[in-house]
Amino acid sequence: MRDASRPPRFGEDAANPPRPPRVLVVDDEPNIVDLVRMALRFHGFDVVTAATGQEALTRAAADQPDLLILDVMLPDADGFEVCRRLRADGAEVAVVYLTARDAHRDKITGLTYGGDDYITKPFAVEELIARVRAVLRRTRRPAPEPSPASGLLTYADVELDPDAHLVRRADQPVELSPTEFSLLRYFLHNPNRVLSRAQILAAVWDRDFDGEPTVVDQYVSYLRRKLGQHGPPLIHTQRGFGYALRAPAPAAGPGAAPEHSR
Repeated sequence: MRDASRPPRFGEDAANPPRPPRVLVVDDEPNIVDLVRMALRFHGFDVVTAATGQEALTRAAADQPDLLILDVMLPDADGFEVCRRLRADGAEVAVVYLTARDAHRDKITGLTYGGDDYITKPFAVEELIARVRAVLRRTRRPAPEPSPASGLLTYADVELDPDAHLVRRADQPVELSPTEFSLLRYFLHNPNRVLSRAQILAAVWDRDFDGEPTVVDQYVSYLRRKLGQHGPPLIHTQRGFGYALRAPAPAAGPGAAPEHSR
């Protein structure tokens, strides 16, 4: 049950009609804040703002936004650290970086720390709005679907609970960002199938991705690393085709004939 002391999140079922999605804009440049706030409000978003990393953390806890638009270069802390602290505190809010730092290593760092998208300045307002909407579509929790059994998705020793937004492997919790969670859910819906990068982009990002072409490879790598902390590899590369979720082969007993790969 939702805590009545906080505002309802975007898409939550409540007695009152659902509110518009709330976006927390975090930037210390007033002209950027004014531009983004005006554009978001024009498109129907509820907007709150913060100018420092500490203020962002305070407002995120108090206002329960659905998404952060987060600058990296803040007066008191960088945006990567703000995102890392949000994830460490269990916050599932979506994070879109909006920053002048355009180095490839910065993009990798931002995504690794739990970000869901990365946009560099200067930027087109129309693209920012489109990407905010796309991130919200793929990260907000879906409504529970009727099922004759539980809604759990399981494969090998992996268990994903879409309602509680929890993942376990070998009975150990696995902490995933919203995008990693969506990626794993897509694999669990398609076990033992080779999925191309285009298929994964369309299903997980809900759009034709026009940014870094290696984003699928990066997120598969993050997901492999986190799942691999509790067992052997599950996500395998089919060179030239894509990726597949396959259970580990059983250990061969003494005297068993070797299995030949095909």
